[in-house]
Amino acid sequence: MSTVERLTVLKTYKLYVGGKFPRSESGRVYEVSDSKGKWLANAPLSSRKDARDAVVAARKAFGGWAGATAYNRGQVLYRVAEMLEGRRDQFVREVADAEGLSKSKAAAVVDAAIDRWVWYAGWTDKIGQVVGGANPVAGPFFNLSTPEPTGVVAVLAPQKSSFLGLVSVIAPVIATGNTAVVIASETSPLPALSLGEVLATSDVPGGVVNVLSGRTAEIAAPLAAHQDVNAIDLTGADADLARDLEIAAADNLKRVRRPQAVDTDWMTDPGTDRLTSFLETKTVWHPTGSLGASGSSY
Repeated sequence: MSTVERLTVLKTYKLYVGGKFPRSESGRVYEVSDSKGKWLANAPLSSRKDARDAVVAARKAFGGWAGATAYNRGQVLYRVAEMLEGRRDQFVREVADAEGLSKSKAAAVVDAAIDRWVWYAGWTDKIGQVVGGANPVAGPFFNLSTPEPTGVVAVLAPQKSSFLGLVSVIAPVIATGNTAVVIASETSPLPALSLGEVLATSDVPGGVVNVLSGRTAEIAAPLAAHQDVNAIDLTGADADLARDLEIAAADNLKRVRRPQAVDTDWMTDPGTDRLTSFLETKTVWHPTGSLGASGSSY
């Protein structure tokens, strides 16, 4: 019996915007290579129009996602971890190619990324108890502070940690009820684009996470200046780009998270810092009223 050689079915990578998988509006692509210079795929080269479309999708999804119960958001994030577990081998291959790691080291990175989704899934209904509470005031009032999501957050993913770093900046943003427009690592975008496929099948509503690939500076500039973006995470920007983006973000008083020194080691305990970076505190005063002739209150 003769064997028939078959052509390799190459994967077409697309953006993830509004729960769908469009090609770049510009029709442009760029070559992605592994650490040894071997061609891996053509990735979409996002345009300013793609960035604006992603913001529209994120804004449309914000009300429903922010209004969902924290417990429900935790279930959704846990579902992402479940789906990643089922596609673990694929991500091990992609991370190994993207970051020049051995298979065993890439597997450790992927396992850590899956565990990170579980970590943040557990925090969704607990962070409010940590950073909120009842405040002591002089007078017959209840004074309650509660954290609320900031809104649409533009996220510049780490350049050198194509998957674990990526998950570490996306998960806390959506865990707290925000929606995200994510710019993947410029040189290693493939794990991020594959993550979009996982999110699409993980009960994450369309538009909650939008993934763009391309030139970081080109995509980030319109996002930093966009009047409907409420915050920006500059983790994946170098010093010069971060400065320029922060100046642009000041136009509508965006909340800005500057690159941190700790952002180089993504294996460390993430803590709650990123969870609180894009939360606003709402404080409500409510009269307690009086009970009886004595004027006592409750």
